[in-house]
Amino acid sequence: MAKLNRSGVDIYYEIHGSGPPLILTHGYSSTSAMWQGQIEALSKRHKLILWDMRGHGQSDYPDNPDAYSEALTVGDIAALLDAAGADKAIVGGLSLGGYMSLAFHRAHPERVRALLIIDTGPGFKKDDAREVWNKRARDTGDRFDREGLEVLKSLSAERASVTHRNAKGLALAARGMLAQRDARVIESLPGIKVPSLVVVGADDTPFLAASDYMAAKIPGAQKVVVPNAGHAVNIDQPQAFIEAVLPFLDSLEAGAPGKAAS
Repeated sequence: MAKLNRSGVDIYYEIHGSGPPLILTHGYSSTSAMWQGQIEALSKRHKLILWDMRGHGQSDYPDNPDAYSEALTVGDIAALLDAAGADKAIVGGLSLGGYMSLAFHRAHPERVRALLIIDTGPGFKKDDAREVWNKRARDTGDRFDREGLEVLKSLSAERASVTHRNAKGLALAARGMLAQRDARVIESLPGIKVPSLVVVGADDTPFLAASDYMAAKIPGAQKVVVPNAGHAVNIDQPQAFIEAVLPFLDSLEAGAPGKAAS
């Protein structure tokens, strides 16, 4: 458990185990604690890097709105890999964390060994669809400003128990990191050349079509649908999640295509 200073902003991270590096990024308004149930299984053969995005958990909550952006988050991931001594890593995450993993690949493809994209949307090609999403992100930020951390209790059972220092960082992160500026990430999917696994909960209705889209657009991507799981698939079905992910990770070490079944 450590802190990394990024231009005056402390980023919290922890490293578990040793082996090929694997970095996982949590979803918006969650924290690295969401992976607690996977640490033992994933750190047996990997150097597992978990962290809290800025404005979340045990990282800093800067007051400046300019301290929250996709580019800065991508830079945070790169700095964390540097801190862990990892030139390349398996890069993955859930929801916003999955989107930021795709954004990291777009910016630093040479540092990505494989992608693990969980309950994620890749962004929007059309401006009007993106604006609908962005309005929801701005409304979420406004709600955190108005109601504080009480908002978490209405979002999901998983987030009701999450620990954040204040709601201001979450509000700023919604506007700066959850909101999207362009279509560069979704347009980058056909150019991905690393092994990729898309995981989605069968009950995560808003993200089923997005998962199908990514599996179709990323060359050679595999997809696993986990039954009886919603948006936090690794928390809803921890064992099934691990059973979906481990064959993919093992296949990377074997140098053979994975045999994950959908």
